[in-house]
Amino acid sequence: MKISTIQIPPNLKITQEQFAKLAAVNRDARLELTATGELVIMPPTGGNTGRRNIDICFQLEAWNRKAKLGIVFDSSTAFRLPNRANKSPDAAWIEQTKWDSLSAQEKDSFPPLCPDFLIELRSKTDSLQSLQEKMEEYLDNGLLLGWLIDPQNKQVLIYRSQEPFEILANPDTLSGEEVLPGFCLNLKNIF
Repeated sequence: MKISTIQIPPNLKITQEQFAKLAAVNRDARLELTATGELVIMPPTGGNTGRRNIDICFQLEAWNRKAKLGIVFDSSTAFRLPNRANKSPDAAWIEQTKWDSLSAQEKDSFPPLCPDFLIELRSKTDSLQSLQEKMEEYLDNGLLLGWLIDPQNKQVLIYRSQEPFEILANPDTLSGEEVLPGFCLNLKNIF
């Protein structure tokens, strides 16, 4: 299944407010807005991707509750990146002081920032190339550490700020490094 894209005419600009309204009336749709004005409609995932994603979010949230260093978000959260794109990673984390610096209104809408850490989980409907481009976009907008987990090929692409990405073949675990000190994602139930 291919991801659908709706082209927005060049003379039509969708504001953040309009995107928020569009998302509100289409709650069952997973929508993203690219920096170039394309509306992306992402298909729902299958059972295996949903199962994997909840495991990832559970592990990240369990670590965060102990570490108390930030805030964890699931795939239903869209972030308004500095380039004006609205993106929804499968799991995301923001350092606490960054979150605290947002107003109540910014916290209730699409937070206007790029997560410090995020995970994209490739499903059968996802193109690896489009996910790699998405990861690069996150880096360009301030991402510190990101993991593109590809169960189909049993590999993880690790993205770090100011470094080329690294590919790990069939790893058992992943380290949160300096960004998420002490976090270790167990991939046993993911692969």
